Amino acid sequence: MPDNENRPVALVTGGSKGIGRAICVELGRCGYDVVVNYHSDQKGAADTLAQVRDQGGGGRTVGFDVRDAQGSQQAIETLLADMKSLDVLVNNAGVTADGLFLMMPRENWKKVVDTTLDGFYNVTRPIIEKMIRQRKGSVVSIASVSGLVANRGQANYSAAKAGLIGASRSLAAEVARLGIRVNVVAPGLIETDMIKDLPLGNIKAMIPMARVGKPEEVARVVRFLCSDDASYISGQVIGVNGGMC
Repeated sequence: MPDNENRPVALVTGGSKGIGRAICVELGRCGYDVVVNYHSDQKGAADTLAQVRDQGGGGRTVGFDVRDAQGSQQAIETLLADMKSLDVLVNNAGVTADGLFLMMPRENWKKVVDTTLDGFYNVTRPIIEKMIRQRKGSVVSIASVSGLVANRGQANYSAAKAGLIGASRSLAAEVARLGIRVNVVAPGLIETDMIKDLPLGNIKAMIPMARVGKPEEVARVVRFLCSDDASYISGQVIGVNGGMC
């Protein structure tokens, strides 16, 4: 495990619970200083950071809404000014507002798309500038199986996650020669608050492994992609979905 002075630093958006929390804790276990981003759940972010520290990592929490371009820019500039380097960015922040397309209010479309796609732009752009100066870095974005296959009632979420995959692949091609890797993890149904109200019996029948995944199973794939063990992997989409596709 690296000493405190030489710990790699990771920023994880949406780190207050669920998959984001599991990623933060897994990176902390591997010796990272983790910047835990949250929008409104400050207590959840503090709980995440406590778990990171329990695993031997360090870090801090930082609150900003990834949809807010100016607020994101200011928060990230403050972070970068206080750090020697930023080694890893995990774009995890996301929301759902499901419903049939013909009945979907514009605000539900906009909230989901803005969080995922504007959030990707608002956070990744200033950090990529830092990584280019460093000539190193890893970006991992959390998409979804819904961005790869049709899912009734999720036109907004599917569009946002498919767009995230496309943006990440394009960025990967642009920065590969600069020492920066960009990849995507596309989880299937994972045991989080996002699926707590779904009829899991019916859902499990659609999954070849016949179970939902655990956040930690996603986090371990993210950790691998952030590490030097994935040094020749960029522009890829890795599914963590129990064999759904």
